[in-house]
Amino acid sequence: MEAPEELISGDFTSATEPFRLFEEWFAEAAGKEPNDPNAMALATVDADGLPDVRMVLLNQRDERGFVFFTNTGSAKGRELAAVPKAAAVFHWKSLRRQIRVRGPVETVSDEEADAYFNTRPRLSQIGSWASQQSCPLEGRFALETAVAKVTAQYALGTVPRPPHWTGFRIRPVQIEFWHDRPFRLHDRIVFRRDAPDAAGWSKTRLYP
Repeated sequence: MEAPEELISGDFTSATEPFRLFEEWFAEAAGKEPNDPNAMALATVDADGLPDVRMVLLNQRDERGFVFFTNTGSAKGRELAAVPKAAAVFHWKSLRRQIRVRGPVETVSDEEADAYFNTRPRLSQIGSWASQQSCPLEGRFALETAVAKVTAQYALGTVPRPPHWTGFRIRPVQIEFWHDRPFRLHDRIVFRRDAPDAAGWSKTRLYP
């Protein structure tokens, strides 16, 4: 199957900086993907060394890295506290493109977490208090009861950020770009650096 026409302006494999290329691809995905172009599969590792993966939303990004927010008591929150490293993949089927990210993870500042929490819909803020994410739930009624209690507690005024809710930033040391080509002869390039604060990236073109 041939790749869609007019999706690539120029040869992306000639790019010299990964964050700029990410922004170009993300902007196209935002205009093409019908649902959640910022969705990414996030992989962590548990105490036994067993990989764990789930879909999350990319909430913020800049040259420091890629940020998502969650309950620190969730499975991913506990796993990242123990092993602060992660990998993520964006797959945009409409564009036949994929980006893979790997690197150490850091917790965002309280100021960053507060600022983002304040942009969330009120019901999402309440849910952050009511949900004991990843813990056993005896039934839907228990969750709805917890939501009702928090709603009553914060009936007036703003909902503060829970102390157990914050953001994690993947600070990439590797970013790989993949684009579908006919007959599975895909284009792939990978950018690498020795550490998140290292100056400059090396780039390698990979066999498909």
